[in-house]
Amino acid sequence: MTASTMKPINQTPDGAAQEAQPGNAGQPMTIESPILGTYKRAPVEFVRGSGVQLYDAEGRAYLDFVSGRTVHTSNLYSTSPGERLAAALVAASFADKVFFCNSGAEANEGAFKFARRWARTKGDAKHEIVALRGAFHGRLFGTLAATDRPAYRLPFRPLTPGVSIFERDLADLDAALSEDTVAALILEPVQGEGGVRVLDPGFLRELRALTKERNIAMILDEIQCGLGRTGTLFAYERAGIEPDMMTLAKPLAGGLPMGAVLMTRAIAETIKPGDHGTTFGGGPFVASVALHVLERLSDPALLRHVTEVGSWFGNELKELAQRTGRIRQVRGVGLIWGIDVMGTASHVISEALSRGLLVLSAGDYTVRILPPLVATQDELARGLSILEEVL
Repeated sequence: MTASTMKPINQTPDGAAQEAQPGNAGQPMTIESPILGTYKRAPVEFVRGSGVQLYDAEGRAYLDFVSGRTVHTSNLYSTSPGERLAAALVAASFADKVFFCNSGAEANEGAFKFARRWARTKGDAKHEIVALRGAFHGRLFGTLAATDRPAYRLPFRPLTPGVSIFERDLADLDAALSEDTVAALILEPVQGEGGVRVLDPGFLRELRALTKERNIAMILDEIQCGLGRTGTLFAYERAGIEPDMMTLAKPLAGGLPMGAVLMTRAIAETIKPGDHGTTFGGGPFVASVALHVLERLSDPALLRHVTEVGSWFGNELKELAQRTGRIRQVRGVGLIWGIDVMGTASHVISEALSRGLLVLSAGDYTVRILPPLVATQDELARGLSILEEVL
């Protein structure tokens, strides 16, 4: 999102950036929290602790019989780092509200619940979740039902009902997306575990039009492909669309456990206190780290770097395929790539490891390559050289 399209943000007295809501003429602006209202939060913010006591921003001491601490403040209370992070995510995206959790699977499970809660306001039968062939959305019962990996699913059947997987085909999805029964369509703009398959921007735009027409929530799972990896802060920007919800996790807190669900106001307004919750999500420590990570990943210079070296890297992979004759197909964008190899992916991974190169799989025959976003062209070239030796 460019600076010219950033949403207006006000600063609260404690420094938390929050979206401004217009007041009536002659009246002060009201400040609304960008965090989804799943808790009735007490009107106090704790900024430090010592022994059994917590202290608020005014220095007042509280005897803590809730057993929270300032690394983890209970979500019954608000914290400035969480508010600032949520406000930054709102300002940088399509979203109006944010729910914090601890992982990608939790984020997607939460998104399923929020979609059903919203959809039930449209009709009692509207509850189904539709996912795409090749999808990976997590390993919990709801997300596993939306994950197209039979080996992951089989030992844990029966999975959550009302969740189905359909082909990556517009005609099939047109038939599957019933306005009366489907609450949400979930998809990854770039399918990671599904073989690093970049969904065509035109296909995404067609699906966005279809879901809008039929009052179906579009959930974008950007847990692996978001936050700068495609060369834009969010992968959906490449297609020129905006979803109703988006899930984030993996890099969000720089290696600390954190996930998030971003959503529009229309969905957020249907969620009430008690509808969902999380013990550790959005605590002040991880939120402070995540805010720093978000600021770094939003840097236009870094995003330009990812775009430029990613384009070069993709071309080098295609030339490598021609030279070796050992790669059937190259797919990817930015710094997320997959190569279908002639042998098994596990063999390539093992041989690369013995030579000091770490890669991973995306199926039996696809090697997945996810270099750090700060990798230089020289560093990427070293990796390509090792990969060529292996092949």
